[in-house]
Amino acid sequence: MKPMGILLNALCFMLFATTVFAGETLMMATTTSTDDTGLLNALAPVFAKDTGIELKWTATGTGKALKLGENCDVDVLLVHAPEVEKTFVGNGFGINRKEVMYNDFVIIGPASDTAKIKGKSVMTAFEKIRGAGASFASRGDKSGTHTIELDLWKKTGKPLPEKESWYIQTGQGMLQTIGMAAERKAYTLTDRGTYIKYESDHKGHPPLVILVEGDDVLKNQYSVIEVSGKHCPNVKSALAKSFSDWMVSARTQKLIGDFKLLGKPLFTPNAGK
Repeated sequence: MKPMGILLNALCFMLFATTVFAGETLMMATTTSTDDTGLLNALAPVFAKDTGIELKWTATGTGKALKLGENCDVDVLLVHAPEVEKTFVGNGFGINRKEVMYNDFVIIGPASDTAKIKGKSVMTAFEKIRGAGASFASRGDKSGTHTIELDLWKKTGKPLPEKESWYIQTGQGMLQTIGMAAERKAYTLTDRGTYIKYESDHKGHPPLVILVEGDDVLKNQYSVIEVSGKHCPNVKSALAKSFSDWMVSARTQKLIGDFKLLGKPLFTPNAGK
């Protein structure tokens, strides 16, 4: 099909979708990072303009987000714990998991870096934090970030530090956990997008700085999952599919890639890659 034909088809679909779904509301459960960074506030108005669907969301840890899907409280999910997501789909609670974007995890802490982890591998960094008994703030909320953090502690070959006095479980979202880490001069694990938001809030001079980054194990993949209509008969399946298709469209992928703070991209689109 010629480019003009593709464009006309896309415009016709957008007009059709806007007409069919006008006034409808889609409920989504998502991780705190997509909300805290402002990404959803940037995407939701465009989605409404393109489809006529109002997007509403609850931002929480990925574990709780998946539970909302399992309990049929939402129609669609945007989360970032791949192995847990695959289990969710495998158990029949979700369908059509699609990867949409990624960033990476980083370890941040005070510039004084008492445990001397700067530039080390992530596993060495965790071992040095434990060895020094340096304060570490964990989300402790079964979020995607908490899940990867626990996996990293396990890979050190030593018991989880959950009962150690230097290990702080906040039970809070990422920005709140970073704030608590700053107050306690502690280290913490965060996704880069939320860190850039934190950095921006402090006008480029945040109390905590990136000390460890770049390891392959720190990739942070985000995916959209439609809640299964077979498991939840009242789910708005057509609206969920519309959002899922919209998120992986070339137009939206460009919007995600162009979303920046301090001139830095917070997420890298990777649908279909």
